Formats: sequence, C-alpha cells, structure tokens
Amino acid sequence: MTDKTLILIKPDGVKKRHIGDIISRFEERGFNILHVRMLTMNSDQASDFYSIHKEKPFFSELIDYITSGPIVQVVLEGNSAIEVVRQMVGATNSLKAASGTIRGDFGLSHTENVIHASDSVDSFEREFNILSNI
Repeated sequence: MTDKTLILIKPDGVKKRHIGDIISRFEERGFNILHVRMLTMNSDQASDFYSIHKEKPFFSELIDYITSGPIVQVVLEGNSAIEVVRQMVGATNSLKAASGTIRGDFGLSHTENVIHASDSVDSFEREFNILSNI
C-alpha cells in the first residue's frame, strides 16, 4: 500500500549537518520525496504540534528543544511508508535505538533524537496541516 508520511529533521540534526545523510537513506530505500522545506517553529506552533504530549513531564523541554533552531520538514511517499519509516528511524530514546537506525546512528539522547516521524495516517494529516500554516 502506497501512503505518505512526515518526517522532521530536528534542530540537532540540522545543526550537525545530517540533513543530506538522513534524506538519502529514505531515497535509497525507494521513497519519493514530495515536499521539503526548512522552517522554525515558535512555542505556540510547537505546543500545537506536540499537543498529544501536553500532560507529560517532558513537554516543556520538548517545546524548548524543537523551537531552538531550524527544522527540515519532509513528506515521503512509498509502500507502507509510515511503518517502514518508523522502523528506519528507530526507538525514541537514541541511547536505546539500534545501530543502523537514524536515531541509533545520529541521536544523542531521548530529547536530542534527530528526527520525528508520524506514527499513523491521522498523525500525518494533523501534523502536516499544522505545519502548512507556518
């Protein structure tokens, strides 16, 4: 099944110049890149984007981090895109992510984990709509 998903290369990935490395992994896997742009979120936009984590203790740290610099928004399309991309990204905590995954290879911690990937079709649609208004 061909579907779309969203990834965000987070501020640490941008700062460390991993944009090309990360995007090339998806291209090599056969995904089509439908959209790429660099942007910076303010705290209101980030709070909306991460609203599902609002009640969690790390919410304010997450907002501070994602607004600390530019991010790169990428929409990918391919077979089972959401599932395959999530596997390629690896565990949320980079310290526990397997070597060979994006977070395992480039991430430094639970917060500085280089990349976000939508976890469902509904998340993709909600997240893309929020970012479209920035």
